[in-house]
Amino acid sequence: MQRRIDHLVVAVHDLDEASSLYQRLGFQVGARNRHPWGTENRLVQLQSSFIELIALGEGAEIPPHEEGRFSFGAFLRDYLEQRQGLAMLVLDSGDAEADARAFAESGIGAFEPFFFERRGRKPDGTPTQVAFTLAFARSEAAPQASFFVCQHHFPENFWNPEFQRHDNKAVDIAAVAFAAPEPQRHADFLAAFTGSEPRRVADRDVSFPLKGAHLDVMTPDDAAEVYGSVEVDPAQPSLAAFSVRVEDIGRQGRWLDAAEIPYQHIGSRIVVPASAAFGVAIAFEAT
Repeated sequence: MQRRIDHLVVAVHDLDEASSLYQRLGFQVGARNRHPWGTENRLVQLQSSFIELIALGEGAEIPPHEEGRFSFGAFLRDYLEQRQGLAMLVLDSGDAEADARAFAESGIGAFEPFFFERRGRKPDGTPTQVAFTLAFARSEAAPQASFFVCQHHFPENFWNPEFQRHDNKAVDIAAVAFAAPEPQRHADFLAAFTGSEPRRVADRDVSFPLKGAHLDVMTPDDAAEVYGSVEVDPAQPSLAAFSVRVEDIGRQGRWLDAAEIPYQHIGSRIVVPASAAFGVAIAFEAT
């Protein structure tokens, strides 16, 4: 079963500073939320996916990894000790408990499903409740990247057209880039995780079709060519970049000019370099 991107997790040291950049990129950025274990986030909600900007909150009490339990907070803490950037790729789930069993059977994740809930706010500011169950997968060949699926228990409280109105007319996430020195080494793991068969796009690179998007696994050199520059250790497989569809690519260029954000034209895309965007290259492409 082919999945869609639910969200991307961008780990940063300063949540307010990162939120300011995304607002200057033309996104509407939601209010600050806090997880029960102490990480804090602000969300950019698109039509069927979202971008989660996340940082460690003051006084965070991060539970450790345990046998059979993947600690979301511990992974982010350890990731931020090394770098900022695109830390996690999250796909959708209709039944996270079943997905956890399937991941265990396929050998990509013997972890208990993780349920949590938090308070949210509607566009008018009134409080609401949201809850999620996560099922984690893990690749020993890519310790600096995290992969999981997310089941929304109250989707009607989460998804809202008012949150999806952006000055840059963003529509949805179109692509994610995973940079690895040996892309095909990750094909079996990602096929089991995505539910999609890989397609060869170059001598070494592969791509996984998703619902309305694609996951591209490419060498760091190829990722740098496609996205202008990437800030990853060339020897360490890492999530490196993503692309967002916008209604008018020319308008987006003018918006970035006015915001004095550096970018370059690469093919039909406009790309903000990783050096200007907290370690992850951000491309914009036409719908």
